[in-house]
Amino acid sequence: MHHILIIEDNPDLAFGLRNNLEIEGYRIEVAEDGNRGLARARVLDPDLIILDLMMPGMDGYRVLRTLREEGNDTPVLILSARGEEADKVLGFRLGADDFVTKPFSLMELLARVQALLRRAGLVQDREATEGTLRFGDVTVDTHAQRVTRRGRDVPLTHREYRLLLALLERRGTVVSRSDLLKAAWGYRGAVASRTIDSHVAELRKKLEDDPADPRHILTIRKGGYRLQD
Repeated sequence: MHHILIIEDNPDLAFGLRNNLEIEGYRIEVAEDGNRGLARARVLDPDLIILDLMMPGMDGYRVLRTLREEGNDTPVLILSARGEEADKVLGFRLGADDFVTKPFSLMELLARVQALLRRAGLVQDREATEGTLRFGDVTVDTHAQRVTRRGRDVPLTHREYRLLLALLERRGTVVSRSDLLKAAWGYRGAVASRTIDSHVAELRKKLEDDPADPRHILTIRKGGYRLQD
């Protein structure tokens, strides 16, 4: 049974979400504000977090930022009454996996929850069968989700690791930014495409001898990116 943590300060909305998700067979816990939600996320290790953005005290952005900085890669579905592009961009840059604008359709929310959980399971299964991948002097152990370069561990964020895997799976071919968003974020849209560039820049800093003149992670003008040995 999947365990979902809902961090939502509106008691009526939280109650409705809890009831409907429990009917679908999920185990649910609700936290009424950002501080409690962050504390429960650390203890529970849920399969998915549904996170409201606008909360008193610690808002959803701060909760999300803190979780990702601590290395917590639990999928996060953001709920927000604000649907502006800038809000979505910031959410995805901080590590959100999906974004739903209030008011929303319950059926849509349930479908997105199922999709996020399914994606997380597929990634795990795929990585477990691949074993060890290499390019240049970089080795990726997909069983341990460990990246090393010249024998030394390279600490990658959850998003950087997913992006690297997406490039490795398509090595030698040009991968568009939108395809990388779909593969590494599960997000189908162009709103947050610029976040790909910043993550690629971080990968180059960690994996290339000269990030300004990369040898392996190449930019293809008007195309996207290509990883080569």
